[in-house]
Amino acid sequence: MISWQWAKFKELSRDDLFEILKVRQSIFIVEQHCVYQDADNLDPKSYHLLGWNGDESRSDLVAYARVVLPGEKFTEPSIGRLLTVKSVRGTGLGKKLTIEAISLTISEFPNASIRISAQKYLENFYFQFGFKTVSEPYDEDGIPHIEMLRR
Repeated sequence: MISWQWAKFKELSRDDLFEILKVRQSIFIVEQHCVYQDADNLDPKSYHLLGWNGDESRSDLVAYARVVLPGEKFTEPSIGRLLTVKSVRGTGLGKKLTIEAISLTISEFPNASIRISAQKYLENFYFQFGFKTVSEPYDEDGIPHIEMLRR
């Protein structure tokens, strides 16, 4: 059972932040062989969605997404850094994470569209959540990306 935690940056504990950075680096830098500055200046200007697997005595961060506030990266709020760890891939948790991130973003910003910068190979994945492609492919840190918008 996944326990969801939705928090502003200042509400995260030191341990929460360590787990976020550890998991993001293991996937986006090590696994994807992409050298870039993961801990950027947008983390303090974001909400963070953490998916914990386990009980109170032992819980592992297995899913994560970041929602950047409107006006900080794009005009709209932006969902990014979506990830699931290898041990839970193929279980549908990525879909649940995306639904949860969209739902919480809509609850915080009810009249706003949501913009994402998606890896191009995930374009069809995001179509199922109402996102439409709004840019030509572009290179971001050596990986083809596209901007997508959900109105």
